[in-house]
Amino acid sequence: MPSEAAAKPKIAISACLMGAEVRFNGGHKQSQLCSRTLVEYFDFVPVCPEVAIGLGIPREPIRLAGNPERPDALGTVNHSLNVTRPLTDYGRQMAAELDDICGYIFMQKSPSCGLERVKVYNHNGVPQDGGGRGIYARAFCEHHPDLPVEEDGRLNDPVLRENFLNRVFVYAAWQPLRRRGLTRRDLIEFHSRYKYLLMAHNPAQYHTLGNWLGNMGKADPNELGPRYFSELMAALKKCATRRTHTNVLQHLSGYLKRAITAQDKQEVQHLIGQYRLGIVPLVVPLMLLKHHLRRHPDPYLMQQAYLQPHPENLSLRNAI
Repeated sequence: MPSEAAAKPKIAISACLMGAEVRFNGGHKQSQLCSRTLVEYFDFVPVCPEVAIGLGIPREPIRLAGNPERPDALGTVNHSLNVTRPLTDYGRQMAAELDDICGYIFMQKSPSCGLERVKVYNHNGVPQDGGGRGIYARAFCEHHPDLPVEEDGRLNDPVLRENFLNRVFVYAAWQPLRRRGLTRRDLIEFHSRYKYLLMAHNPAQYHTLGNWLGNMGKADPNELGPRYFSELMAALKKCATRRTHTNVLQHLSGYLKRAITAQDKQEVQHLIGQYRLGIVPLVVPLMLLKHHLRRHPDPYLMQQAYLQPHPENLSLRNAI
């Protein structure tokens, strides 16, 4: 199966989620998932934009006010305190400095770091319907549209957690190719490795991107590559379902139909069916398929990232 890179991928993270006492009240919002589990597999880069722009600890809270599309970050007590520009500038600065990260985990509901549904108030103090995005997070993400980003609370959902970390590892695998300069062979091999992962997340884009690369002709791979990768990362944002995973499992099992016995094929189909019905998690049919692949190696399947897109000890597919 594809081996993980020796170096841990870097993920930026709101510092309070790692236990740093940097919140407005001098406290933290430590995430056990990030600080105790994921820290074994990723190098975290803690960032607190509010402290970085000079706001103290403790400090007057800020909140979003005005147009939800482009709100201001104002003090909740001293309404003349406006830190919109400093947070925006710092977001742009960090977007330039953190050019080697492969993901970002933001503090939810934060007026500086929240990705969505952050409360936005009218200037009379009444909260508006819907919500907005934190000032710093907006500025940062505008400069890294392909970067996998997620809020800490959403990572408690096993499907969203697996989806985010899938994208982090895909992003990490792409970076060495981007830095050294892309070739046509790089693009074809990369797509080949991730095609079944893409099929599980977005079957329509699986066909579209495959046809796109198949017809690239004499196009410059260093121009086509970034466009391809942007489309790929957008496609992978769509969460895989039991139906789409089942489709991929059936495709993979088809490669083994001449190598394994009728009894083995029946067992594979039984477990795929149990997964489709929600009786067993995804890891169960996958483990059986990988068992047969070890006994009957297929070079094409052995390099498929779908079989092991993240370290096995993370056990992400035990819960989906």
